[in-house]
Amino acid sequence: MAEKQSEHTAATALSALEWLIAMGADEIVQEIPVDRFAPVAAAPLPSPQPKAAVLAPPPQPRAPAPVVTGSQALADARAMAEACVTLDDMISALTRFEACPLKRTATNLCFADGNRQAHTLVIGEAPGRDEDIQGKPFVGRSGQLLDRILKEIGLSRHAEDPAQAVYITNTIYWRPPGNRTPTEAETGQCLPFLKRTIEILQPRRILCVGVTPTQRLINRTDGILKLRGKWYDYDAGGRNIPLLATLHPAYLLRQPAQKRLAWRDVLALRRAIDAG
Repeated sequence: MAEKQSEHTAATALSALEWLIAMGADEIVQEIPVDRFAPVAAAPLPSPQPKAAVLAPPPQPRAPAPVVTGSQALADARAMAEACVTLDDMISALTRFEACPLKRTATNLCFADGNRQAHTLVIGEAPGRDEDIQGKPFVGRSGQLLDRILKEIGLSRHAEDPAQAVYITNTIYWRPPGNRTPTEAETGQCLPFLKRTIEILQPRRILCVGVTPTQRLINRTDGILKLRGKWYDYDAGGRNIPLLATLHPAYLLRQPAQKRLAWRDVLALRRAIDAG
């Protein structure tokens, strides 16, 4: 097929040339011969004109972020806590408080849970993984154990009667990475908020679970096995509140044999409630 098409093309070209000669054409109009049978190449697209470069505005000099020292952070915490009148003020202040480094790694603020009118205030150490996710204290395994222990003596965070209810909070309001023990600086920055919370609530009694809240509130350095089971007076703005220390539920999960000691402690709490 290609060979016949080539012969036909050549014969047609020769016939056309003979006709031109017969008509008296003796020159080629163009200086360069043009092959009319060659495929026509597509005309090249015009090259795009380079766009004018959009110059970004020169970076403006930024003022360096203020460095908050340990003493300044503590002073800020005290000032913000003292300005709080209600628990909602406290939550707002903690939301705005940026000095504690734990806030940068935590998911949620974990302030408190329970009945705000409760006669008994329970204070733990710091949120764990489950607490960080839900934004409530004592909702993981240790919290479930705490709820069962309190239920055995007729107390619950869900009770409407203040005499049977508890309000639960922590010494630290943001989860330490990896559930590590909070540092002195971290507990120191959160302590003014805890103390002001106690002054606002004015509970009739305090149950500290674990060594951290106990040591911070009564200014003792003894271990929890020495501090537990005893009543102390806590000064809340000029009003003494009875404070009882006991073992943390997370410790009881690791050391089940020590539950007998915690049971003695909560029975002492129950006797204090019954005595008014």
